[in-house]
Amino acid sequence: MLNTSKMFFLFIMAISIVIVISSESWLGMWMGLEMNLISFIPILFSSKNNSSSESCMIYFLTQSLGSILMLMSVLLNSSFMMTPLMSEELFNTMLMFSMLIKLGVPPFHFWFPEIMEKATWSNCFILMIGQKIAPLFILSHVISSMPVVIIMITAMTGSIGGLNQTSIRKIMGYSSINHLSWTMACMKFNNEMWPLYWLIYSLITLMMVIMLQEYYSFHINQLLSLNSSFMEKSLIITLFLSLGGMPPFIGFLPKWLVIQAMITSSSITTLMIMIVSSLITLFYYLRLISSTLLINSSSMKWYQTNEMNSNLIMLMLMINISLPVVLTLSF
Repeated sequence: MLNTSKMFFLFIMAISIVIVISSESWLGMWMGLEMNLISFIPILFSSKNNSSSESCMIYFLTQSLGSILMLMSVLLNSSFMMTPLMSEELFNTMLMFSMLIKLGVPPFHFWFPEIMEKATWSNCFILMIGQKIAPLFILSHVISSMPVVIIMITAMTGSIGGLNQTSIRKIMGYSSINHLSWTMACMKFNNEMWPLYWLIYSLITLMMVIMLQEYYSFHINQLLSLNSSFMEKSLIITLFLSLGGMPPFIGFLPKWLVIQAMITSSSITTLMIMIVSSLITLFYYLRLISSTLLINSSSMKWYQTNEMNSNLIMLMLMINISLPVVLTLSF
């Protein structure tokens, strides 16, 4: 059960995201981002982890750097010392890089997997989803000035970075970086579609975090000891495949929409790199699935696990399998 202080900071965090989205000025957006940062630090620090203070410091310094760069861009944009064309170009570039730092886009990504490794699953979800909504919204305003090569580097970093990892939280972190590249590609080639991509990714991530939190799994070897039912294993497998973008699960649908937009824009080279990176991501998810499915857990009966509500499991399976059909028909 959430305590009162954590509920308060979560409420402030939600308000800050609304402020960023609804603000009509860049300074208002900056203030919303600062509220978002200040509200998340106590949540990150409240986790029962000896290294939480280190995570808070790394997160605060990184986000502060992005905030300073954004504030400088806003001040330079209102300066009369430069021509309008030079001012707009410099503003877009500085604002773009400030959001890339806040999002953890390569080469500014090194802090992200480290904080993921030291956080609880609930904080990991906030870090992967909630803390990226506001920067993504601001980035969508200047996405036209972003080179496509940044998207390609982000995709390959997110896929290759997770190959040699044994920590599930780090794997989810690098997977989040890979999905970030698909989100930016969606912005670049069809700016109106990216909220749908992020919504579907958020839904899959939420279901995955619920499962991993329920079984208290943080490393691959802990998946070997899952003494779970067939339905629970089926749900874990479908969620991993969905995160990897395997059809016909729900995670494939937003990627298919991005692929269509990129084909329409004739960005074939970028598309091929994105698909290869997605296949690499799917590979390390298949490695996790083999730990869950192919190895008999009967020798691990000593490991105690909780039994999940069967209705909740069925609901998650229906969302993961049936929802793509409904959404496809609507499109």
